[in-house]
Amino acid sequence: RGSGGGGGDLREGSKVEARYRGKARYYPGVIKRVNRDGTYDVDYDDGEKEMFVSAELIKSLEPSGGGGGGGGDLREGSKVEARYRGKARYYPGVIKRVNRDGTYDVDYDDGEKEMFVSAELIKSL
Repeated sequence: RGSGGGGGDLREGSKVEARYRGKARYYPGVIKRVNRDGTYDVDYDDGEKEMFVSAELIKSLEPSGGGGGGGGDLREGSKVEARYRGKARYYPGVIKRVNRDGTYDVDYDDGEKEMFVSAELIKSL
Protein backbone atom coordinates (compact mmCIF):
# COMPACT_ATOMS: atom_id res chain seq x y z
CA ARG A 1 0.00 0.00 0.00
CA GLY A 2 2.78 2.48 0.84
CA SER A 3 4.62 2.27 -2.49
CA GLY A 4 2.41 4.80 -4.26
CA GLY A 5 4.93 7.64 -4.25
CA GLY A 6 3.31 11.02 -4.83
CA GLY A 7 -0.28 9.96 -4.12
CA GLY A 8 -0.53 12.04 -0.97
CA ASP A 9 -0.34 15.41 -2.70
CA LEU A 10 -3.09 14.84 -5.23
CA ARG A 11 -5.59 17.68 -4.98
CA GLU A 12 -7.69 19.79 -7.30
CA GLY A 13 -5.45 21.57 -9.78
CA SER A 14 -2.48 19.20 -9.29
CA LYS A 15 -0.52 18.51 -12.48
CA VAL A 16 -0.38 14.74 -12.92
CA GLU A 17 0.24 11.90 -15.30
CA ALA A 18 -2.42 9.20 -15.27
CA ARG A 19 -2.93 5.88 -17.02
CA TYR A 20 -5.97 6.65 -19.19
CA ARG A 21 -8.53 3.84 -18.79
CA GLY A 22 -5.93 1.84 -16.84
CA LYS A 23 -3.72 1.32 -19.90
CA ALA A 24 0.06 1.02 -19.57
CA ARG A 25 0.99 4.52 -20.80
CA TYR A 26 0.80 7.67 -18.67
CA TYR A 27 -0.77 10.84 -20.10
CA PRO A 28 -0.40 14.39 -18.72
CA GLY A 29 -3.38 16.12 -17.16
CA VAL A 30 -4.79 17.93 -14.14
CA ILE A 31 -6.85 16.73 -11.17
CA LYS A 32 -10.29 18.23 -11.77
CA ARG A 33 -11.95 16.85 -8.63
CA VAL A 34 -11.13 14.75 -5.59
CA ASN A 35 -14.03 12.34 -5.07
CA ARG A 36 -15.32 11.16 -1.68
CA ASP A 37 -14.49 7.55 -2.48
CA GLY A 38 -10.77 8.39 -2.82
CA THR A 39 -10.76 8.45 -6.64
CA TYR A 40 -10.04 11.43 -8.86
CA ASP A 41 -11.53 13.08 -11.94
CA VAL A 42 -8.77 13.91 -14.42
CA ASP A 43 -8.84 16.40 -17.31
CA TYR A 44 -6.11 15.29 -19.72
CA ASP A 45 -4.05 17.82 -21.66
CA ASP A 46 -5.31 16.37 -24.97
CA GLY A 47 -8.91 17.24 -24.07
CA GLU A 48 -10.04 13.82 -22.83
CA LYS A 49 -11.72 13.61 -19.43
CA GLU A 50 -11.93 10.62 -17.09
CA MET A 51 -13.86 10.23 -13.85
CA PHE A 52 -13.25 8.01 -10.80
CA VAL A 53 -9.57 7.26 -11.53
CA SER A 54 -7.93 5.36 -8.68
CA ALA A 55 -4.80 6.82 -7.09
CA GLU A 56 -2.66 3.85 -8.19
CA LEU A 57 -3.07 5.00 -11.80
CA ILE A 58 -1.89 8.56 -11.10
CA LYS A 59 1.60 10.08 -10.66
CA SER A 60 1.89 13.60 -9.30
CA LEU A 61 4.04 16.00 -11.32
CA GLU A 62 3.98 18.59 -8.55
CA PRO A 63 7.34 19.37 -6.95
CA SER A 64 7.57 17.40 -3.73
CA GLY A 65 8.21 19.46 -0.66
CA GLY A 66 9.36 23.02 -0.15
CA GLY A 67 11.77 24.85 -2.45
CA GLY A 68 11.09 25.99 -5.95
CA GLY A 69 12.35 22.76 -7.49
CA GLY A 70 14.58 22.99 -10.56
CA GLY A 71 12.79 26.03 -11.93
CA GLY A 72 13.83 28.30 -9.09
CA ASP A 73 15.78 30.70 -11.31
CA LEU A 74 12.75 31.76 -13.35
CA ARG A 75 12.39 35.53 -13.21
CA GLU A 76 11.58 38.37 -15.57
CA GLY A 77 14.05 38.40 -18.43
CA SER A 78 15.19 34.77 -17.93
CA LYS A 79 15.96 32.95 -21.20
CA VAL A 80 13.88 29.78 -21.20
CA GLU A 81 12.41 27.01 -23.27
CA ALA A 82 8.72 26.38 -22.68
CA ARG A 83 6.15 23.90 -23.94
CA TYR A 84 3.80 26.15 -25.92
CA ARG A 85 0.19 25.37 -24.93
CA GLY A 86 1.45 22.35 -22.97
CA LYS A 87 2.47 20.47 -26.11
CA ALA A 88 5.43 18.08 -26.11
CA ARG A 89 7.99 20.32 -27.85
CA TYR A 90 9.94 23.10 -26.13
CA TYR A 91 10.28 26.51 -27.80
CA PRO A 92 12.79 29.26 -26.91
CA GLY A 93 11.60 32.45 -25.28
CA VAL A 94 11.90 34.87 -22.38
CA ILE A 95 9.99 35.22 -19.10
CA LYS A 96 7.98 38.43 -19.56
CA ARG A 97 6.29 38.38 -16.14
CA VAL A 98 6.18 36.33 -12.95
CA ASN A 99 2.53 36.07 -11.88
CA ARG A 100 1.29 35.98 -8.27
CA ASP A 101 -0.19 32.50 -8.73
CA GLY A 102 3.24 31.03 -9.52
CA THR A 103 2.73 30.96 -13.29
CA TYR A 104 4.70 32.87 -15.91
CA ASP A 105 3.99 34.94 -19.01
CA VAL A 106 6.35 33.90 -21.81
CA ASP A 107 7.29 35.84 -24.94
CA TYR A 108 8.52 33.26 -27.47
CA ASP A 109 11.34 34.04 -29.89
CA ASP A 110 9.00 33.45 -32.86
CA GLY A 111 6.70 36.30 -31.72
CA GLU A 112 4.04 34.20 -29.98
CA LYS A 113 3.03 35.16 -26.45
CA GLU A 114 1.52 32.93 -23.76
CA MET A 115 0.21 33.88 -20.35
CA PHE A 116 -0.12 31.86 -17.11
CA VAL A 117 2.33 29.11 -18.11
CA SER A 118 2.98 26.71 -15.22
CA ALA A 119 6.56 26.18 -14.07
CA GLU A 120 6.43 22.47 -15.01
CA LEU A 121 6.27 23.50 -18.69
CA ILE A 122 9.36 25.74 -18.52
CA LYS A 123 13.11 24.95 -18.58
CA SER A 124 15.61 27.62 -17.61
CA LEU A 125 18.50 28.05 -20.07
